[in-house]
Amino acid sequence: MDQTNYSVVVGEQVVVKWLTPPVAMPHPAPEILAHLVEVGFNDTAPPYAALTCVDGDQENLLALATGYLPGARDGWEWCVDEAEAARTAFAADLGRLAADLHLALSTLRPSTCTAVGTVAGTEEGTAAGDVADRAARAVDEALTLTDGEDGRWLAAKAAELRRGLAPLRDGVTTPLIRIHGDLHVGQILQWRDGYAVIDFDGNPTVTDAEPYQPAARDVAQLTTSLEHVAQVAVKRRGVPADRAAAWAREARAATLDAYRARLAERGRPELLDESLLRPFEIEQECRELIYAARHLPRWRYAPMGVLRAWYQDDTR
Repeated sequence: MDQTNYSVVVGEQVVVKWLTPPVAMPHPAPEILAHLVEVGFNDTAPPYAALTCVDGDQENLLALATGYLPGARDGWEWCVDEAEAARTAFAADLGRLAADLHLALSTLRPSTCTAVGTVAGTEEGTAAGDVADRAARAVDEALTLTDGEDGRWLAAKAAELRRGLAPLRDGVTTPLIRIHGDLHVGQILQWRDGYAVIDFDGNPTVTDAEPYQPAARDVAQLTTSLEHVAQVAVKRRGVPADRAAAWAREARAATLDAYRARLAERGRPELLDESLLRPFEIEQECRELIYAARHLPRWRYAPMGVLRAWYQDDTR
């Protein structure tokens, strides 16, 4: 996946990420990073400073400075290596990291400048139509934008995709927390001392997303990204498709097991509503197709490969 910002490493001590273009404040990253420091969550690049400027009446975020993590590689490198080697031991660390992040973010309450719509802190519930309609729009848009053989296959599976969204129409009663919003393996660095989650900018392809959502949305994006890694391993490393698919299933299961166990250990198992995982995964794959159609056509093979695996292709 292509990076939309520009990062500079200074003296192997500091990483300065320049936002291109600058983004209007309030921006999610400074608030989230400050909160993570406050609650003692250390599995991220240590935040140092936010650089802003004022243009008329508008304050804009120009750059974020964080600590440099020696030997850091993102998941589109290290996780593909794991898939190629058929290793899944990392998945337990990944699940614990995601759970610890959500436990930390679950204590972040909305500020007066945060637009949260019907959501309030970790209170339960939001209107069923809000979540279901957003997912349905993603399916419709993916169907419209995906052309050729892939588009014809997708159209044939449209009814199944829409049926998979049914749990969202029943309403969301799980606690709503401040989520990462773009939690995929590319945001997980493997570095000298372990793993770190980065980039709290929110999802760059979704402009109307509420900052407070079910934890399952982040988890669904993380699990689908493991399946994308398997697709990358097939296409770029020549890993046999059946072996890559088996790796993805094992890595996904181990990640979820560790995530559940950590929430239970900390007395917060209610943060994950598992009935929402597949609907959010379907929505995420449709958003990947939308992203590919609008910004990165060569990426389409990954979400299409995942969807074809979920809905066995009987037409070829």
